[in-house]
Amino acid sequence: MLRAWRPGDEDALVRNANNRKIWRNLTNRFPHPYLQKDADEWIDRVAKEGNPPCNLAIVLEGETVGSVGVERYGDLNRLTGEVGYWLGETHWGKGLATEAVRLMTDYAFDRFDFERLQATVLEWNPASCRVLEKAGFVREARHRRSIIKDGQVIDSWVYGLLCSDHRNDSA
Repeated sequence: MLRAWRPGDEDALVRNANNRKIWRNLTNRFPHPYLQKDADEWIDRVAKEGNPPCNLAIVLEGETVGSVGVERYGDLNRLTGEVGYWLGETHWGKGLATEAVRLMTDYAFDRFDFERLQATVLEWNPASCRVLEKAGFVREARHRRSIIKDGQVIDSWVYGLLCSDHRNDSA
C-alpha cells in the first residue's frame, strides 16, 4: 500500500533507511547515516508538498518500509517526472518495489500532467533495473561515467515510460 508520509513514521523511517546498501544506490540527497533529524526533516518537507503529494510511503502490515516518489523536472522538461524509490533491505526480493513503482506510475499519470516518467539506475544495481522493467519501463540509454558515488565514477542507465504507452498497456 502507498500513502502519504505522516508524523509517527519517523522511527520506522530511520530503522529502514539507515542502511549503507540503500544509500549507495540513491542520490546524495539521501543521507548516510540516516538519523532521527533526517526523518524529522523528511516528514516536515513532504507535509508541505501540497495535494496530491509527490512522495509516498510504502506500507506493509501497518509499518512504513520504504518510499516512492516522483519529482518534476523544470523548463523544457517540465512534463517529465523522475521516479525514485527505496525499500528496507529486509523486504528486498519480494516484489514490493515493483508493485510500488507500478502504483506510483498509475498515480503519477492519473494525478499530474506528465507525458513521461523516467528513472536513473546506477550500473551496480541490476535489481533496480529489473524492478523498472517489470513495471513497464524501457531502458533507453547508458550514460557512460556519468555518476560519482561512493568515490567511484560509474555508468548509469536511464529508463523511461511514456504516458501513452502506459495507457495502452493498462487498457
